[in-house]
Amino acid sequence: MITVFFSIFPHGQGLPLPRFQSEDAAGLDLVAALRDGEDVVLSPGERALIPTGLAIELPSGYEAQIRPRSGLALKDGITVLNSPGTVDADYRGEIGVILINFGQKSFAVKRGARVAQLVVSRVERIVLKESDRLTSSVRGSKGFGSTEREDEGDLK
Repeated sequence: MITVFFSIFPHGQGLPLPRFQSEDAAGLDLVAALRDGEDVVLSPGERALIPTGLAIELPSGYEAQIRPRSGLALKDGITVLNSPGTVDADYRGEIGVILINFGQKSFAVKRGARVAQLVVSRVERIVLKESDRLTSSVRGSKGFGSTEREDEGDLK
């Protein structure tokens, strides 16, 4: 278990702290730190940056990912646009969530609404090394959709 320190901005005071909703949940829920009565209304196709009122201090070697909430995606077509969004270990500013409405009707984001999940993960550092030749594999350079079995038929 790791410790993550956090700070709450003034506009986040009084809101529920991020927490796991069940014993084995992977993500902590993030809430909208909007001012009372200042809802953000997303029309279909519209996006907005939603403040969380939260800043975190991750240990070196970790990142936090901002991920959509499945219920919002299924019921209302609301998702995190740059999913997963990344919070680097050296970032100390407010976490914001870029929500987009892929639904068919307007959606109001209200103060305290659970808008995304925060998942903390270990990050491995790598060294890129140029090579004139990469080892071969069964897949090779085949791109998108190339791992589908030919007997599955057309998925369109």
